[in-house]
Amino acid sequence: MKTRFAFTGFRHSHILDLLAGVEEHPQTELVACCEEDAETRADLAAKGRVHITHQDHAAMLREVPCDVVAIGDTYGRRGALVLAALKAGKHILSDKPLCTSLAELDAIEAAAAERNLLIGLQLDSRGYGAMRTLREIILSGRIGALCSLHIGGQHPLLLGRRPAWYFVPGQHGGTINDIGVHAFDFVPWMTGLSWDGIPFARSWNAKASEFPHFEDCAQLMGTLDNGAGVLADFSYLAPDTLGYQLPFYWRILAHGTRGQAQTHLLGTDVELITDSATEPERIPVLPHTPRAYLNDFLLEIFGHPPQDGLRSVDALRATRLALQTQARASR
Repeated sequence: MKTRFAFTGFRHSHILDLLAGVEEHPQTELVACCEEDAETRADLAAKGRVHITHQDHAAMLREVPCDVVAIGDTYGRRGALVLAALKAGKHILSDKPLCTSLAELDAIEAAAAERNLLIGLQLDSRGYGAMRTLREIILSGRIGALCSLHIGGQHPLLLGRRPAWYFVPGQHGGTINDIGVHAFDFVPWMTGLSWDGIPFARSWNAKASEFPHFEDCAQLMGTLDNGAGVLADFSYLAPDTLGYQLPFYWRILAHGTRGQAQTHLLGTDVELITDSATEPERIPVLPHTPRAYLNDFLLEIFGHPPQDGLRSVDALRATRLALQTQARASR
């Protein structure tokens, strides 16, 4: 029997990747699509990509038998939509972030635990070949014990092209919660180490000066449980036109006791330099695994959570750390 997916909210384009995955996957079935925003419904109809079956989330939950609800509404609306779906007995697979407050997350975790339901997120970093290859190098010990990790997670701001709701107070929820949640997930997976703490985090407004409440820049200093340090920048400061194509887009530099390794999300190789090397070694990256998050989620639904894959507990842990750090940075 196929896993039945119903979608609510198409306010961010990320959700279209999950929609395509559900439409293509042999073990899933698309049963409904809901969009409550009239302007978004009109835009979707003009593009002809999404067939909207419902205009009310609660009505869809009442009327359509489904196993999973996928959420892609504005960030500020997601928490309430997730809670309603959980109370209706549905698993959740959401675009990130899951919600924008710790109070919402507490309620989501309680509702999911009470009903034995899973929470999945579209955290796609683990599927990229560069990230998988860097993980293999770190876990194999080729650079020795990890001492330091530098993460460049800068994104282009794209003011005027990003959805306008990003800049509406209460709808975005913070740059660390939006972007940094990826790193809070992939760092333990990549290093085999757990987050120990975030002693420093800061967010502020710089480039989006027309919206002074929107803190488009964020940086943090973290520690892992072996004492390694993490320095990360999650700002919207990348150049608008080439920001996603430059080698600074999700650039990761790992220093160990016996060398260093670095790459970026779309890199074709990982540069490895050990203490004894006379020149850098360039290691071709592993193949990309598209929508690994969806495959991992389905495995967990079927009762076979992948050992090295993204599980519900991982998504919730990354979300909590992102929200805690966002709150600290905003203070």
